[in-house]
Amino acid sequence: MNMIYLDNSATTRQYDEVTDLVYKMAKENYGNPSSLHALGFDAGNILFDARAAIEDLMHPGGEIIFTSGGTESDNMALVSSVRKMKRRGKRILTTRVEHPAVLETCRRLADDGYSVDYLSVDSTGYVDPDAVSDALTDDTIIVSIMTVNNETGTIQPVLPVSRAVREYNRMHGTKIIFHTDAVQAFGKLPMDDASFDLVSVSGHKFHGPKGIGFLYMNKDLKLPAFITGGGQENGYRSSTENTPGIAGLGLAARISYENLFTKMSRMGELNEYLRKGLITELPDVYLNGPEELGYNLHDHGKRCPGVLNLTFKGTRGEVLLHTLEQDRIYVSTGSACSSHKTGDSHVLQAMGLDHKAIEGAIRFSLSEFNTKEEMDIVIDKTKAAVTRFRKLGSFR
Repeated sequence: MNMIYLDNSATTRQYDEVTDLVYKMAKENYGNPSSLHALGFDAGNILFDARAAIEDLMHPGGEIIFTSGGTESDNMALVSSVRKMKRRGKRILTTRVEHPAVLETCRRLADDGYSVDYLSVDSTGYVDPDAVSDALTDDTIIVSIMTVNNETGTIQPVLPVSRAVREYNRMHGTKIIFHTDAVQAFGKLPMDDASFDLVSVSGHKFHGPKGIGFLYMNKDLKLPAFITGGGQENGYRSSTENTPGIAGLGLAARISYENLFTKMSRMGELNEYLRKGLITELPDVYLNGPEELGYNLHDHGKRCPGVLNLTFKGTRGEVLLHTLEQDRIYVSTGSACSSHKTGDSHVLQAMGLDHKAIEGAIRFSLSEFNTKEEMDIVIDKTKAAVTRFRKLGSFR
C-alpha cells in the first residue's frame, strides 16, 4: 500500500517545483547576497523577488523579515516587542492554547520580571474576543494570539481582537502591539485583508523548505534588532541569508495561494468525509474542536479544513498511531513541537478534556495532495485498529 500522509500540521512535503529550485540555487546561485560582485547581486535579486512575492500575499504596509522558521519568528516578535516597550509597561496577554514557541518565551519573559496573563478557551478551543478586550489595560504591551490552533484547527478571533487593540490604543493613547502566530494559517487562509502588527510564518507548513520562515512587521513598528552582526534583513536579523531556502519559501507561497479556495474547499470535503466516516463506523468517537469548517479569518470560531482531531474512547492514541504506521498511514497525537515531552496536551487540557479523553486523541491533518480513496483506507484501517483494541479489554 502506498503511504498515506496525514501529519501535515507537523510538516508538509515540498512542492516538486520548490525542491527543484532549492537544488538549483544550492548548485548554481550560491553567491552571498552581501557580496558586491555579480554572483552576489544575482543572489540579492532572488531575495528581492521572494520578499515581493510574500508581500503581495500579506496586508499592504508591512515588511518581511526572513527567519529560520516559526519558532524564531515567535521569539523575535515577543522578545523584540517587550524590549521596545519596556519603558511603557511589563504586561503580556496571550492564551492557554498557544504554540510552545510562544508559551515558553512568555515563561522566560516572566522570569525576567514581565507579567503574563493567559486567557482561557471554551470547549472548542476558542477564546472569547470580548474577554480579550476586557483584559486590555494601559500597562499591556503586547497581545499574542494564534490564528489557527495547531492541534484542533480552531480559527481564533484575530480580526476582532486586532480591531479591539487598535481601538483601545486610540481611546487610551497607548501602543499595545498585536502579534499572531499564523504558522498553521498561512498558505491555507487568505491573509491579505488582515492588518496586524506582527505575523509569524514557517515555510515547511505550506510545502516549502524546512529551516526558513518570516516575520511580517508593520512598517510603523520598527522593532529593535533581534540578532546583531552584519546588519542583514535591514538590521533586524543579522546572519547570511539562507538564499536557497528563501527562494523556495517564495515559490511555495506563490503556489500555495494559486486557486486557494478550490484547494481548501476540496480539503474541507475530505475532512468532513473522514470525520463522518469514522463517527459513523465507530461508536464513542468525539470531535475535539469546532464542527463547522471555516475558510477565511472572518470564520473565527470555526475549524480550518486542514485539521481533524478526534478522541477514540477506550484507546490510546500513541498505540493507535503506531498501529496505523504499520499500514504506512501517518498521523499524530498532537503538536510535533512538544511530542517528546511527557504529559497531556495543554491545548486539550485547556478545553476541559480529562486524561482518558486526551490519551485517546488523534490528529489527522490534510494537504491538497490527499484523496478520497485514501480517506476510505484510513477509515477502514482505523476502524479495524480501534475495534481490536476495545475487544482486548481496554474499552471502559
